[in-house]
Amino acid sequence: MFRKILIANRGEIACRVIDTAHKLGIRCVAVYSEADANARHVRMADEAYLLGPAPSKDSYLRADKIIAIAKQSGAQAIHPGYGFLSENEEFAQACEEAGVVFIGPPVGAITAMGSKSAAKDIMAKAGVPLVPGYHGDDQSDALLSKESERIGYPQLLKAAYGGGGKGMRVVWEKAEFVDALASARREAKAGFGNDKMLIERYLTKPRHIEIQVFADNHGNAVYLAERDCSIQRRHQKVIEEAPAPNFSSEQRKAMGEAAVKAAKAIDYRGAGTVEFLFDEDGSFYFMEMNTRLQVEHPVTEMITGQDLVKWQLLVAAGETLPLAQDDIQLDGHAIEVRVYAEDPDNDFLPQTGKLTYLRQPEANRHVRVDTGVVENDEVSPFYDPMIAKLIVWDESRDRAIARMLRALDDYRIAGVTTNLSFLTSLTEHPAFKAAELDTNFINKHQQSLFAPANKENNQALVLAALFILQQQKAPQSSCNSFSPWQFSHGWRINETPTVEIALQHGEHKTLLKVQQLQQHYLVDVEGQQLCCSAELNGDELSAVLGDHRTKVRVSRYADTISVFIKHQRYDFSYQTEVTTEVEGADHAGSLTAPMNGTIVAVMAKAGSSVNAGDTLVIMEAMKMEYSIKAPKNGVVNEVFYAAGDLVKDGAELVDFTPEEA
Repeated sequence: MFRKILIANRGEIACRVIDTAHKLGIRCVAVYSEADANARHVRMADEAYLLGPAPSKDSYLRADKIIAIAKQSGAQAIHPGYGFLSENEEFAQACEEAGVVFIGPPVGAITAMGSKSAAKDIMAKAGVPLVPGYHGDDQSDALLSKESERIGYPQLLKAAYGGGGKGMRVVWEKAEFVDALASARREAKAGFGNDKMLIERYLTKPRHIEIQVFADNHGNAVYLAERDCSIQRRHQKVIEEAPAPNFSSEQRKAMGEAAVKAAKAIDYRGAGTVEFLFDEDGSFYFMEMNTRLQVEHPVTEMITGQDLVKWQLLVAAGETLPLAQDDIQLDGHAIEVRVYAEDPDNDFLPQTGKLTYLRQPEANRHVRVDTGVVENDEVSPFYDPMIAKLIVWDESRDRAIARMLRALDDYRIAGVTTNLSFLTSLTEHPAFKAAELDTNFINKHQQSLFAPANKENNQALVLAALFILQQQKAPQSSCNSFSPWQFSHGWRINETPTVEIALQHGEHKTLLKVQQLQQHYLVDVEGQQLCCSAELNGDELSAVLGDHRTKVRVSRYADTISVFIKHQRYDFSYQTEVTTEVEGADHAGSLTAPMNGTIVAVMAKAGSSVNAGDTLVIMEAMKMEYSIKAPKNGVVNEVFYAAGDLVKDGAELVDFTPEEA
C-alpha cells in the first residue's frame, strides 16, 4: 500500500479521499489555489502546496505543477477525484512517465471513453445497446443538419468530450437546431476545449440509471448495484438513490452484466460508472461511461457497506478486488441530495458569498454529510458552487425519505441563497414518494415545485423581533437596549415603554411595535397584537406566540437576521436608522451581470431596436452559459463589454431604453 498520496482536487471530494487515506495510515498531500488557501481540505492534509491563482487553468488544471509537487513531496500516487484532471488522458500519461501512480483507469480506457462518439462505437461492437443517433467525425453544419433530420425530433445535442450537462441542448423541432448547435458548441469549447458534437434521439420519459463497476489488474470485474439519478436540472443530477426503485433483480443483473461487458471492452481498471437510459418498456441504452469516481458514490457505499475510495487505493496498489460478484450484498435504501449555493427560483443561478452561518445535521449511522466547507468560508465564483452532499440510509425507501426530510430541516445555511428548500419540495413531492421518476421530473412538476411558498411571514417577523430583544437583554450586551433611555422615540414616565423595530424582508418593510409587560412582550404587527415570551440559548430561540410554543434557530450577521422555520429561511434586514433612497438611482433600464463571469458573445449593437426576449449578451460563469435578454421591446443605447471581457456581479452590461419610455 502507498505511504503517501497527493490529491489533485479540492472541496468535498478532496476531504473525502483524505478521510479514507488517513484511516489506512496513508499521509496526504493537498494542493490549493490562492482562493483556497484556508480551505478545509488544506487543513485536513498532512502537507499542502500552492498551485497558483484562483482560476482553474492557473491552478487545478496545471498538470505539470501537480506532478512536480508529487515528486517533490515524495507522493507515490495521485488521486484526481472527479472533475478537473480526473479524465484527462494526457495527465494520466504524464503521471505514468513520471513514475507516479495514477489512481484511476489506464490511459487507453480514458482515451476510449473520453469521446462520447468513440465510446458508442466501442460499445456497439461489444454488443451494448445504444440509442439511435449520430456520433461521427464529420462535424460540418450541413451533415449535422442532415443527420438531425434523419434521427427525428426531439433530439439531444451533446458535447462529445463533455459531461455534467455542459454543452448539451434539447432540440424539439427543426427550427431550433441551428441556434442550439451554436450555443452547445460554444459551451463545449469553453468547458472542454473541444466543440465536437453528437446527436441522439431524445427519449421523452426515460430514467437515468447507472451502474457502479470496479475492475482490478488481475482480470476481475464486478458491478456494485445501480443508482437512480433521474431527478436532474440542466442535465445535472440533484437527487440520487440506490437501489433504483421499481427495478427488478433481473433488470439489475442484465444492466450490471452489460456494464461489466462495457468495462472489459476497454480493459478497464479501478472505479467507473456506466450510465444508461432506462425506458418505460424496460429497455435500456448505453449513454456514457465515466472513468472516475462519481459524485453520487456514497449511496452505493451506504447500501453495500463498502468504502469505494479504499477499493480505488487497493486496486491502484496492485491488489485484487476485495469482493467477488456473489459476495456483494445490498442492504436497505440510500438517498443523496446535492446542496448547492444557487437560486432555484431564478433558473438555478449559482450564488457566491460568505457562509455566515452553517449548521449541518448530526452525522450518525443513518446520516452522512460530505463537505469541503465550514462556517465563514466563501463560495467562490471560480468553482462549482456545491456546498455539500447530504446522504441518508434506512431499511426502506419510505423510511429513508422521512429521514432525509428531517435532515434537510436540520441543515441551516445563511449568507448565500441555497437549494435546501427546493430539495425539501422535491423529496416530499407525492410523485417522488411514489417513485414516479424520469429525467423530466422537475419540468413536469414545475408548477407545484416552484409554487409560492406559504412563508408565514408574520410569525417569522415576530420571531426575528424577539431574537433582537433577547440579544439586547443578554449579559454580554454593553447596555440594555430595551431601556427607554436608549431610544429617541417618545416615551412618558409611568407609561409602558414602546420600542419600534423596523424589519425588511425582500422589498416589504414592516414596523413592529413592542411593549414590555413584566416577563412578556406585546407585539403589534400591522395592527394585530400578540402576547409573546422568549428565551435565547445560543442560536436556539424558544418562544411562546399567543397559544403556540415553538423552537427555531436564528442567526445574525451584520444587519441581517435569518430565521429558520423547518426548511425555510427568512432573511430580515434590521436597521436602527431610517435610510432614504438616492434620487435618480433608478437603473430599471439597465441590464446587469447576474454574477462574476466572462462575456462570450455580444449579439446587440448600440442603436439597434430589439424585441422582448432577444438575446443581447451571452456570458459564461461557473462553467455554464447565461443569456442576457431584452426585458421588453426597446432600443440598445450602449453595450459596455466585448467578448472575452471579465465582468463582476452586478456590472451594467447594456444600457437599454424600453419602447414605452
